[in-house]
Amino acid sequence: MDQSSEKHGMPLLGDAFPEMKVQTTHGELDLPKAFKGKWFVLFSHPADFTPVCTTEFVAFQKRYDQFQSLNCELIGMSVDQVFSHIKWEEWIEKNLKVQIQFPIIADTGAVAQKLGLIHPGKGTNTVRAVFIVDEKGIIRIIFYYPQELGRNMDEILRSVKAMQISDKNGVAMPAQWPDNEIVGDHVIIPPAKDVKTAKERLKKAEAGEFECFDWWLCHRKL
Repeated sequence: MDQSSEKHGMPLLGDAFPEMKVQTTHGELDLPKAFKGKWFVLFSHPADFTPVCTTEFVAFQKRYDQFQSLNCELIGMSVDQVFSHIKWEEWIEKNLKVQIQFPIIADTGAVAQKLGLIHPGKGTNTVRAVFIVDEKGIIRIIFYYPQELGRNMDEILRSVKAMQISDKNGVAMPAQWPDNEIVGDHVIIPPAKDVKTAKERLKKAEAGEFECFDWWLCHRKL
């Protein structure tokens, strides 16, 4: 097949993040190798010097320390030249008193095409996509927003933390965690996959190992 005519779609959850060399405001980086052993959040934005994107970058930067405390890096991206990124960063620092410390990819369109980020009917503008990638380079979460809606960075931060807890403890995370309407800050024990385990669940609940509404809905504190 002629590679020039090859079409790329968005990677799926559980896929390895595609290997690529990217030019950024921090120099050339090899992804995902540059963040080996770390989680990272790659987020695309439609364009520099646009109002919603500016609010997003400030919001990400204000939470940068919290992401790093989770062994997680940030990297932005749009189809803009690196010079535009740099001038935009300077504008944000001068006018909003916020210094952007994470790298921003200056894409020619190749990265956006490879990740399936071009907004339908919007020319070369990228959507507001978010890829949360784990320390092994595996895509764990994908968020996909239209141009008109800015992202909730606290939800992205919560998602990274929740997935790390899930991986470490072999549990699932309830809606609104850590403030769920049913189980509060508890985590969910994955449903039993056989009759024997299902019967044992309620016995363990009676022994105080965890709490159950039924054998298929059990929860516990971390």
